Amino acid sequence: MSRRLLGVIAAAVIGASTVTATAASAAPPVPAPPKAAIDFTSIVALNNCSGSLVRTPTAADTDPAMVLTNGHCYEGGEPGAGVVITNRSSSRTFSLLDSTGQRTLATLRATSVLYATMTDTDAALYKLNTTYAAIKSSYNTPALVMQTDHPTTGADLRVVSGYWKRIYSCKLDGFAYRVREADWTWKDSLRYTSSCNVIGGTSGSPVIDAGTGKVVGANNTINESGGRCTLNNPCEVDEAGKVTVRANIGYAQQTYNLATCIAPGTVLDLNRAGCEVPRGTRHAGR
Repeated sequence: MSRRLLGVIAAAVIGASTVTATAASAAPPVPAPPKAAIDFTSIVALNNCSGSLVRTPTAADTDPAMVLTNGHCYEGGEPGAGVVITNRSSSRTFSLLDSTGQRTLATLRATSVLYATMTDTDAALYKLNTTYAAIKSSYNTPALVMQTDHPTTGADLRVVSGYWKRIYSCKLDGFAYRVREADWTWKDSLRYTSSCNVIGGTSGSPVIDAGTGKVVGANNTINESGGRCTLNNPCEVDEAGKVTVRANIGYAQQTYNLATCIAPGTVLDLNRAGCEVPRGTRHAGR
């Protein structure tokens, strides 16, 4: 019990007039709203990866919806270093899960890959043939909102895999200046604490800040066996070029800088303010 409320009780013993005056100034504080539980709402399963139904904070309900996953989950194969895919036609399908992850609500279909790359980041955004409003009306499923600023060390994270129907919980341990895996290098990657021991098939899972419910990244790799900068064994490289291997530690790629590239109407605009994703030295369009 707070000291302020104890004071009200004490005043009641002394006299009713005092109680009235004290009680009037002792309105209880408004409780903070409870955190929303993170479940499988808005989560999708791909044939080889995981993903999520997402939107930017400024998207209209009538805009075509989007699905977020990894660039290495692209149906055309892993984009090579320096390759950026934009606005390429696609008819890929995604299984939209219910909140428990045990039932498929719908099969969503893409019309295009808005953006996909494994250079500097590992992310892909697909545009769907239906709108956010239509999905919400038909399946009572809102899209997850993509955060548009840099996350903070220590954040409480959830990695939600549609492929495995599993949710991992951990903290944001920090940021890796560079993560290198085989031919690819990723910048300013999210590093998990050890409890997010992700496995194959979790690639593309949204990384959700449990405090806000917003997507801050796309899960993409883990050092499986202590190898140094090889496939399935990423390493960290700092500003001085020093290599650090963290066995059994996983990573994700931030998505705030990609979210800012989406203009009204679900249009990719690489010239928008804050859009910081690579355009690539080798471009692969339609």
